Amino acid sequence: MKKEISTDNAPKAIGPYSQGILWENLIFASGQIPVNPTNGEIPNNIKEQTKQVLENVSAILISAGSSIDNVIKTTVFIKDMNDFAEMNGVYEIYFTKPFPARSTVEVARLPKDVLVEIEVIAYK
Repeated sequence: MKKEISTDNAPKAIGPYSQGILWENLIFASGQIPVNPTNGEIPNNIKEQTKQVLENVSAILISAGSSIDNVIKTTVFIKDMNDFAEMNGVYEIYFTKPFPARSTVEVARLPKDVLVEIEVIAYK
């Protein structure tokens, strides 16, 4: 049975979707953008945006009884592939070996015109 994951420690969904879904022992977290859930602010550079995104992802996983250490797959949507190295530098602080499987794609535009969005699949 699927169960909705919801926490005040990550931005609220801005459309008809859940922050995450728990299905048996798998957690599917919706793509997170770098909105600070307490004040709605968005950092202005790729490093700080990546950090906020991963803090939001972490909050969703914690609310589901898991953690960022249990992520098995990520998808990174980045507005400018020239920001890849800086994004990757922050990303590797949050994840440890064995690193999750990952896809990274450059996209034309993201919600609220942010620079990065990350979705994850994790286990509980």
